[in-house]
Amino acid sequence: MSEVAIPVPMKSVPAVPKVGFVSLGCPKALTDSELILTRLSAEGYATSKTFEGADLVIVNTCGFIDDAVRESLDTIGEALADNGRVIVTGCLGAKTGEGGANLVRQMHPSVLAVTGPHATQEVMDAVHANLPKPHDPFIDLVPGSFGVAGLKLTPRHYAYLKISEGCNHRCTFCIIPSMRGDLVSRPIGDVLKEAQALFEGGVKELLVISQDTSAYGVDVKYRTGFWDGKPVRTRMLDLVRSLGEIAAPYGAWVRLHYVYPYPSVDDVVPLMAGGAVLPYLDVPLQHSHPDVLRRMKRPASGEKNLERIARWREMCPELVIRSTFIAGFPGETEEEFQHLLDFVREAQIDRAGCFAYSPVAGATANELPGMLPAEEREARRARFMQVAEEVSTARLRRRVGATMQVLVDSAPALGRKGGVGRSYADAPEIDGVVRLLPPEKISKTLKVGEFTRARIVATEGHDLVALPI
Repeated sequence: MSEVAIPVPMKSVPAVPKVGFVSLGCPKALTDSELILTRLSAEGYATSKTFEGADLVIVNTCGFIDDAVRESLDTIGEALADNGRVIVTGCLGAKTGEGGANLVRQMHPSVLAVTGPHATQEVMDAVHANLPKPHDPFIDLVPGSFGVAGLKLTPRHYAYLKISEGCNHRCTFCIIPSMRGDLVSRPIGDVLKEAQALFEGGVKELLVISQDTSAYGVDVKYRTGFWDGKPVRTRMLDLVRSLGEIAAPYGAWVRLHYVYPYPSVDDVVPLMAGGAVLPYLDVPLQHSHPDVLRRMKRPASGEKNLERIARWREMCPELVIRSTFIAGFPGETEEEFQHLLDFVREAQIDRAGCFAYSPVAGATANELPGMLPAEEREARRARFMQVAEEVSTARLRRRVGATMQVLVDSAPALGRKGGVGRSYADAPEIDGVVRLLPPEKISKTLKVGEFTRARIVATEGHDLVALPI
């Protein structure tokens, strides 16, 4: 009996995305092209020998002499005519035309993205945005991950975004630089790429962290990087502006932590007033008296801090400031401590934490004269917290009657019995919360990770009580 072959339906195989590539210019440009092609190949992209057969085209340009500029512009034009989807990189991508605008954008406004030279990651970001890469088992199959942002241990609706490591300050009470080294800023393209992945994965609140957020980019002299085909300087202002733009389509919050009170922060506050990022600053002031700050080797003086905070609040009346302080630092006199209490009252610090000074092995402050008894240090911490709580409670009471946006952290039974959330003034786990009452409308429900509007009806210690509306 002869066997009959039964035809098996062919499984549809996803088409491998193809990229056309043209490399112009010098050997340095050629090595850049090699790096990009290596990355494309490693991620599963195929290359096309023709413009017509590609899903998009990358043109690595030269901008050294006029003939090279013309050749590059002509090649871009040819790729646009034959394919229509073109990413431009290389030296010409960094060249400006009339009026200071990007030359490539002026001549060929329909290109998908433009980067400068040595921009492998930015080119890959542009490719990913316009031609999704094939399945990556090392990232795509990790349960609960946010793609390139990886796994997170926080609840899924908020996440921390570290922008740098280490610190250039040598505060006498701190040993972090000896453990983590000097400031090393992450490339801004990598930071923004991670932020994008987190928002795409459902994060509604991004908490920017570092040892010194205000110093972001100092170590690389504010070098220009690239994101989404556009140049972005590695500095706090550009980072915050870009994060606000990325967060906007998702209606997500961006919260800034560990912001030293440098003059550069003055430029960020208008972004808060305009709603790009939350009007919230976590500023580690540590003390107010100039002599104590000098012994601490802190990078700012108390008088300037008070003036700066007043100026910030003029620019952004809704600004909330949280800070941490040290009571009983070696040599601290009663007069200096009283100066700190007066500062907290005058500066109207919304949220304040305080530590009684504690010697840390390896900290140079241990060698300073005037170490106070442990009992006195603890007594001053208690006195500080009493004043800080008075200020905080008074500022909280001003919110009664206001309607605020609240991010829901807990909502058993869809919030029918109420829930717990946070306003823009409350960072998770370090500030207060908004205790949500059961909604009056039966149809009103609460869901973890989503925003709700709520009317503030009372205060309860460090917390607010609100009715969802």
